[in-house]
Amino acid sequence: MSLKILFSARPGLWDAYETPLRAALDEVGIVAEVGPDLGPPEAVDYIVYAPNPDLRDFAPYTRLKAVLSLWAGVETIAGNETLIAPLTRMADPGLKEGMTEWVTGHVLYHHLNIGHALARQSGTWEPYVPPLARDRRVAVLGLGELGGAVARALANLGFEVRGWSRRPREIEGVRCVSGPDGLTEALSGAHFVVCLLPGTPMTENIVDAAALRSTATGAVLINPGRGTLINDDALIEALDTGQLGHAVLDVFRKEPLPASHRFWAHPGITVTPHVASETRPTSAARFIAENIRRSEDGADLLARVDRASGY
Repeated sequence: MSLKILFSARPGLWDAYETPLRAALDEVGIVAEVGPDLGPPEAVDYIVYAPNPDLRDFAPYTRLKAVLSLWAGVETIAGNETLIAPLTRMADPGLKEGMTEWVTGHVLYHHLNIGHALARQSGTWEPYVPPLARDRRVAVLGLGELGGAVARALANLGFEVRGWSRRPREIEGVRCVSGPDGLTEALSGAHFVVCLLPGTPMTENIVDAAALRSTATGAVLINPGRGTLINDDALIEALDTGQLGHAVLDVFRKEPLPASHRFWAHPGITVTPHVASETRPTSAARFIAENIRRSEDGADLLARVDRASGY
């Protein structure tokens, strides 16, 4: 029997996903009708989903077996009371690779003080010696799929990495801590802070004034996680007083970040437009197809969301 898979995302995204998704379904032997318009909701078996203002009520989808998010973050849907079917987040290898490359790139840029050289291309000869990675401490907040991959990569480069998560974790080469005391320990004396926590009520403003005071003076804050993780006022104050040397921000409370927002003009902030780890259609389609295959075979879904915790 042919399945019906609804593709629900912003207009235009189907053009990028149609070919790789059909190919991925074929590879795992799933026969399906798939697309953005499949007729009556009660005939739909699965929904491939990205936040879409046209789909907020899942109650009419009475045959729904699972909602498969195209995003790693699911805070906009996890609390939807009309959704009773299983929900999965995106956890394809491309996301981990992209996030690891983006974070390590920014860490190395500031670790090696490349900006110093870029500012002196007019003929100023001013030698400087960057410290070695082993002399720098990095705090990675969040040790899930993305945070764990980033922590491993930085540890492999020689950095002293401390990772913090809500629940205890073990990662080779990384000092893993958890709980309120663990957060203070992770941040204490950190030269770099990487935020990769999910956006939940428990993590909102977790990087506040007290947290920033725990870091090494002149530390660099890198946030490709969620805009709600950081107290914006505390961030500006820490930059203005020199407690923080720089902040690289990829995510914000409101996106796109308004042109009038103070972050754009602040000399201590680098803004990137939520590009740290884009979902790549080819690898994402394979991940989705595999989860549908698992669902049809009665196996556990990959990256299934714990609705109680919100991720």
